[in-house]
Amino acid sequence: MTAPPLPAALNMQGKRVLITGAASGIGKATALVLAQLGAVLLVADRAPLDATRDEVTALGSSCETAQGDLTDDMFLTALFMGERLHAMAHCAAILEARDWRNDRAWRERFHRVMDINVRVPLEITMRAIDHMAAHGGGHIALVGSVAGKSGGTSLNTPPDYSASKGAVHALVKWTSRHGVQHGVMVNAVAPGPVETPMTRGSNLGPNLPLRRMGRAEELAWPIAFLCTPAASYLSGAILDVNGGAFVG
Repeated sequence: MTAPPLPAALNMQGKRVLITGAASGIGKATALVLAQLGAVLLVADRAPLDATRDEVTALGSSCETAQGDLTDDMFLTALFMGERLHAMAHCAAILEARDWRNDRAWRERFHRVMDINVRVPLEITMRAIDHMAAHGGGHIALVGSVAGKSGGTSLNTPPDYSASKGAVHALVKWTSRHGVQHGVMVNAVAPGPVETPMTRGSNLGPNLPLRRMGRAEELAWPIAFLCTPAASYLSGAILDVNGGAFVG
């Protein structure tokens, strides 16, 4: 029995999507989901992207890679110099696990976290809005965190990370106002604890409502949805995807 075709609102055939942080974790999982929906992918990360590209192409989708640092303005500019991008999923972020009170480089660390987790999302989103507005519109999905709403799921959640993700939520609302008038829909997901290389070593699972942490693909599907025409009337929304860890 053959599978039914994708509904038109979820079909990304021929649509080009930029995914950042795509070498691993949520970014890589999002690339694989969008490949299943037929998207043509441009994946970016500062880490090697060969494994992601190989898995995407094995699913039958085209995949272009861009390895570089998103804090580099020239690299950011280059991401939007090619063909039209119909959507962007910005998944790149950092989390410093060390106790901030015992971190001798606390001030430098704070500025680094804010640079990567707040300034970069703002700059890449505004560049994406300008690019997509010039081509008739598009969809942008950012990644916040339950920590940006609740302050964290444990006392070990670093304050710089929580603050940076709260800022991302504010930026979703701010950038959505700039994008929606041009047909560019900016939204986000707010994950709870998720098993990724960034959270390796965490033992939060037994304390969560589902008694486990989330899986990267469980975030990838909602993110991919926000990149599709099915999200055509969503703007400034932050979807809670946390397995019941935060309700509010």
